[in-house]
Amino acid sequence: MKKHWILSILMSMVLIGGIVLPTGHYAAADNSTVISDEVNTEETINQEEQELTADDQDFLDYLDALEAAAVYETKAMSAIGGNTYITSSNRKSFFLTLNNTAIPNYTKYVSMLKQIKPENAQLKKIHDKLIKGSYAQLEGYQLFKKAVSKTTVNRTFLKQGNDKIATGKKSIEQYLKEVKTYGEQLGFEM
Repeated sequence: MKKHWILSILMSMVLIGGIVLPTGHYAAADNSTVISDEVNTEETINQEEQELTADDQDFLDYLDALEAAAVYETKAMSAIGGNTYITSSNRKSFFLTLNNTAIPNYTKYVSMLKQIKPENAQLKKIHDKLIKGSYAQLEGYQLFKKAVSKTTVNRTFLKQGNDKIATGKKSIEQYLKEVKTYGEQLGFEM
């Protein structure tokens, strides 16, 4: 059980850090440059901005939308943290964490993911895998909540929750591979 939670959290962090915040697209300006060089640099940047295709812009807009949604995923995952092994002594606190913080924030995250509508058909198909995986993980968290809602831990719901998390993880892993490939095809460093 602990392995599934840790993998779920790791995949979420990979999504937040690896996809939402692409690296290598920032430039630092040296204050000692000559004014004519600054003008040429600005012209080059403006030309690069103008050369963005519709697919490039759609992908950048998509990443911005993901970044906005990731705030809620981060809150949910931070609330759960390393508290993944359920015993009778931590059952109640785990229930309260799920009920009051993790599930509401993850629900908001999934809701925001569903509102993201990429224009590009290929990107939309890739994004649907993220929605599918994230929704499965939300169902897993809800099953965990159900498992710890009574005075004794319900092992059946716990197993079902782990199965949902595993299903969601597979879909999210597939999403991560495909969105990385898609971004690289567009010329973004992923």
